[in-house]
Amino acid sequence: MGGVGGRLKGKLLVAAPALVDPNFFRTVVLVLEHGEEGAVGVVLNRPSDFDLVATLPDWEEWAAAPSVVFVGGPVAEGTAICLGRVGGEDGITVVDASRDPDDLAAHEVRFFSGYAGWSAGQLEDEIDEGAWLVVEADPDDALDDEPELLWSRVLERQGGRLALLAHYPDDPSTN
Repeated sequence: MGGVGGRLKGKLLVAAPALVDPNFFRTVVLVLEHGEEGAVGVVLNRPSDFDLVATLPDWEEWAAAPSVVFVGGPVAEGTAICLGRVGGEDGITVVDASRDPDDLAAHEVRFFSGYAGWSAGQLEDEIDEGAWLVVEADPDDALDDEPELLWSRVLERQGGRLALLAHYPDDPSTN
């Protein structure tokens, strides 16, 4: 399994500055599933222009700010994934959005359209190539109210060399 050394479920993948693929440039991805068959995650810092309340008015009370649908990744863009805090939990879990929100005891939720997906061994190869930095997730990352700052914040809290990357210019040739 390359240099990963274990399962990545619940970890964050932070796009390295050299990852210029427009789908993943400066993204932070929460890994939802990881196994022998591949991996699935959602991009946490790509809000869309779609108002969540206009799309799913029943969820207005529980929508985390900003209350828009987020672009979870380039795979199956019409697929909805909902993450949130449910019950007395501090952590984040996948929420069954087909249920009545009142029945879930949800505290905050965020909806994602689409997801990021990797086939068997693909993510491990990308990590080994330096495209992704693997770090611990904080429960607040998935519901951050300033998603445009999440990439830098996650890197800064790592300290050392990774914290320096938080200030890496978008285009190093202009530096």
